[in-house]
Amino acid sequence: MYTFDSRVRYSETTPDGFLRMESLIDYLQDCSTFQSEDLGIGIGYMKERHIAWVVNFWQIDVLRLPRLGERIVTGTSPYELRGFLGMRNFMVETESGERLVNANSVWSLLNLDRMAPERVTKEMQEGYELFPKFSMEYLPRKIAMPENMTPHESVEVTPQMLDSNYHVNNARYVGLGMEFVPEGKTIRRLCVEYRKQALEGDRILPCTAASESCVTVSLENGEHIPYAVLTFDYDKESTTC
Repeated sequence: MYTFDSRVRYSETTPDGFLRMESLIDYLQDCSTFQSEDLGIGIGYMKERHIAWVVNFWQIDVLRLPRLGERIVTGTSPYELRGFLGMRNFMVETESGERLVNANSVWSLLNLDRMAPERVTKEMQEGYELFPKFSMEYLPRKIAMPENMTPHESVEVTPQMLDSNYHVNNARYVGLGMEFVPEGKTIRRLCVEYRKQALEGDRILPCTAASESCVTVSLENGEHIPYAVLTFDYDKESTTC
């Protein structure tokens, strides 16, 4: 498994001192980016070939969110490369080995000229060492949409929300979705299905449906076609991580 060490920064935490979910996503995707850079098949390699990895799905199971100042280890291990798809597990642990987060993710390799799937390159096949899948529950990639969702005020996509491919960074969708998690709830599982890429100047319309233990957020365009659908599962009563 590829890992990197870090420490939870003040700028990454909620007002009560826990790592933000949006920042957690940043740690995970930074980990896979660091691995690709170290293997010589990172951003520069892909830009030369006009290709990019685009995330299709996240499932993040939270045992405990790390606190401000806590030293953590973030790790990733690819477990399958097939056609244009790549599947990766991620984890976050304390320095002493306490597991805090388990995650599964599904990615597509995209040709940016044709905006179509591209087969994983020979260098990627040879560079990424595959590992056994984590022992965790694996949910379907397709998230069911509740009926009668409530629309909210739309948000315009600004340059600060974009990634190196000039699309909204996948973590920014999570930040938008977090606005609709009831205050004080302890998130135990986050799932995100990415369906369409939002660009600078687009407007994102959040629509929500909530129960006692879960909120579903659909981030849509003006025609109610989702850019991303998110589910946040949380404890019914607990208010601490």
